[in-house]
Amino acid sequence: MKNHILSAFRLTLVMLVIIGIYLGIVYAGSKILPTQGNAEIINYKGQKFYANIGQNFTSPKYFHGRPSAVDYNAAGSAGSNKGPSNEEYLQTVQKRIDTLKMQNPEMINVKVPVELVTASGSGLDPDISENGALYQVKRIAKVRNIPVEKLENLIKNHTGKPVLGPSKVNVLKLNIALDNLK
Repeated sequence: MKNHILSAFRLTLVMLVIIGIYLGIVYAGSKILPTQGNAEIINYKGQKFYANIGQNFTSPKYFHGRPSAVDYNAAGSAGSNKGPSNEEYLQTVQKRIDTLKMQNPEMINVKVPVELVTASGSGLDPDISENGALYQVKRIAKVRNIPVEKLENLIKNHTGKPVLGPSKVNVLKLNIALDNLK
C-alpha cells in the first residue's frame, strides 16, 4: 500500500513539472505573437471592437461574417453541438443558404462558401475565406455604388496568408476599410 501511495505521489510531481513546462512554453510562445496573446482592440467611431471576436454585420452595405451559434456573445463561446446528419441543423443551414442567395441574387448559381452558412466551433470566428468575401462583392458594389474591381482589390489587400492554413480575411477590419474607401 505504501508503494502505491509513493508511486502516485511521484507521478503527480512528474505531471506537475511536465504541465508547468508546457504552460511556460505556451505563455512564452504567446509573447512572440503580434498581439502578445492579448485581444486586438480597435477603436472606431468612438466604439471599442475586438478584432479577434466575430461581429454581427447584417446591413447589405457590409461584408457578413460567419453565423454564430451563440449570437456573437463572447461570454458564451460554443458551437451548436449538432452533427451534419442532424435534421434541425440541416434545416438551419438550408435557411442560411436561402437567405444568403436572396441577399446576393447575382450569385444564385455560384457555390456558396461553407463558412458563410455554418457557425464555427466557438461561434465567434472573426474571419472568412477570401472566397467568402468575394462572394459578397457584387451586393456591396451595387449598394455602395463602388466598382467591383475596387472591392476585389480591397479584399486582396486585407487577406492574411498565414504560414499554416488557408488565407483568411478579418471581417471587422475589412468593413472598417470599406467605410474608409474614398
